[in-house]
Amino acid sequence: MIILPAIDIKDGNCVRLYQGDYNTVQKVADNYMDTARSFEQAGCSWIHMVDLDGAKDAKPVNADIFCDVAKNTRLQVELGGGIRTLDTVEAYISKGISRVILGSVALKNPAIVKDAVKEYGERIAVGIDAKNGMVAVEGWLDDSVVDYISLAKEMIAIGVKTFIFTDISKDGTLSGVNAEQLGALADATKGSCNIIASGGVHTIDDIHICKEMGLYGTICGKSLYSGTLDLSEALRVAEGG
Repeated sequence: MIILPAIDIKDGNCVRLYQGDYNTVQKVADNYMDTARSFEQAGCSWIHMVDLDGAKDAKPVNADIFCDVAKNTRLQVELGGGIRTLDTVEAYISKGISRVILGSVALKNPAIVKDAVKEYGERIAVGIDAKNGMVAVEGWLDDSVVDYISLAKEMIAIGVKTFIFTDISKDGTLSGVNAEQLGALADATKGSCNIIASGGVHTIDDIHICKEMGLYGTICGKSLYSGTLDLSEALRVAEGG
């Protein structure tokens, strides 16, 4: 299993939100590059980055920051937020982003996901963000009536191999991962995709839970910044040590 430390960007700053609420924004680090390099030095191979302004505005806002990390570290950058068109996907991949996350567009315009997967294969992931099991879109500001497992199955049918699943009610809360919903997603997809857990990671126990479920990866954000999770220990557990 891989560990993906998270850097969320709003107004150019490294921040965290509570349950996706933009009114709860909290700056957690002074410099995105120093933070990314600290993750690299700890032994991470991937980093999860989110353009929070982009997610809200439905277009890239902080692109230079993400491309800077991809260019000037050895980290593979997984990026989401505000990616709504094939042109944006192409622009990010051409500038060194390793994996692009399509979120709202998966629900609103799945044809774009299908075309992206056809062109870029496993460099395309779909972010499934859910409230009470129902998919939320547009920077988590809008709810839908689509069940998260139904959306996953639809995306698998068009070739998506990797999903980032976030229980919004857990995100930024340090209340533990939603093992029940993650397990249900893993069972429903029967090993046909890679699942990355996001939201709620608190302590090393959450890493053990995700590892034992056979998940592909776990994203760690607030737990690292608040000190409830040691990154080196998380990496050891994830790698089987």
